[in-house]
Amino acid sequence: MILDTLGVGLLGTNTSVFKKILQYSKVYNARKTSTVWGNSSISLLPQYAAFVNGVAVHSMDFDDTWYPATHPSGAVLPAVLALAEALPQQSKPSGMDLLLAFNVGIEVQGRLMRFSREASNIPKRFHPPAVVGTMGSAAATSKLLHMGSAQCREALAIAASYSGAPMANAATQTKPLHIGNAARRGLEASYLALLGLEGNKNILDMKSGFGAFYTDYTPDMLPGLGSYRWVLEDQDVAIKRFPAHLGMHWVADAATVLRMKLLEKNLPLAKIKKVVLKVPDARYVNRPFPASEHEARHSFQFNACTALVDGSISEESFSDLKLHRQVIRDLLEKVQIENPHDNHSNFDTMYCEVGVEIHTGETISARCNTFYGHWREPLSQYDLLKKFKANASTVLSMEAVQGIIDTVDNLEKVTDCTVLSSYLKVKEKPN
Repeated sequence: MILDTLGVGLLGTNTSVFKKILQYSKVYNARKTSTVWGNSSISLLPQYAAFVNGVAVHSMDFDDTWYPATHPSGAVLPAVLALAEALPQQSKPSGMDLLLAFNVGIEVQGRLMRFSREASNIPKRFHPPAVVGTMGSAAATSKLLHMGSAQCREALAIAASYSGAPMANAATQTKPLHIGNAARRGLEASYLALLGLEGNKNILDMKSGFGAFYTDYTPDMLPGLGSYRWVLEDQDVAIKRFPAHLGMHWVADAATVLRMKLLEKNLPLAKIKKVVLKVPDARYVNRPFPASEHEARHSFQFNACTALVDGSISEESFSDLKLHRQVIRDLLEKVQIENPHDNHSNFDTMYCEVGVEIHTGETISARCNTFYGHWREPLSQYDLLKKFKANASTVLSMEAVQGIIDTVDNLEKVTDCTVLSSYLKVKEKPN
């Protein structure tokens, strides 16, 4: 999760949304600063470094996804790395300190979401990283600051008042700010609690507290430490193969298999009369004619048509040149959406079936129940490293890329975790 998050964040420093946010954040330059990933000439206050790096992680929707549905790593890793750099030299956290804080931040998100059945489904009201991600960032940074339980409770109370962002901004340039704000505001909450700011100590137990975000929120006692299991021990994350909403990976895999069937029958795309997508009823990813790269990343229709035309989906698939191809527009005109009653808006149970009707009346279809990269079929270590190297090498030298891989592989043995930041700020590739 750490390696993948660093890779997609480094790739995200190339995006226009990251550059806009970085330009805004330059006004917060100060003496106590932290690294902006992929950049050696700019450093920012820790909370704003967490902000811009968090935006980079989610700028292309390429970061990990968990169950219940959220993007867990992007709200936590930028915050703990930025905080680690800002701590005094004699107090620099070890790699094991970083790992523990990161896990605490992930754990808090997982536990909070498991207090709600509503949270298990694809969200309709609030974007989950803006809710539980802020709490995870506060928990992780509180841990890294060695705050006691009373101060941690205050940090979570403060973070709850920083939480929340509407799903209406999905598929826009504003959506990545949800992750960046979660990282920043969680860190700010810890700083404020450290200074003595107080909130409602029962905020996690109240319907008018954290329960405001989930209508069926029912908190419960956590198990004792003697029998405690981390949520990650029982629920892995999904690692994406291409930068788009997680639901697109089902439709892409089904459409790719269908394309192979059409090729075997020597049936060109021009013979297709109708395309039918059987997908869950999730309105914000039902976009018949996406007009931007962000809308395309959240369009069942576009991703199905792209996979049918190209046989795969990649970062380039969402470029203006690829997005507005006539062959894609023509195929989009033929797409119909169906929402079967047994296909629920849930990343653990959903499926996607792509079918076509040929002019002769023949129908051909393919179905994906679990895509490659899902927690039931995780990426191999080889493919995870391949993704990281491809992403990170867009802004870093191969020496820095390998340095990050070696550091993350041996993180529990590293005495000063800020060695990671020394690799992340290397910008220029050697001639």
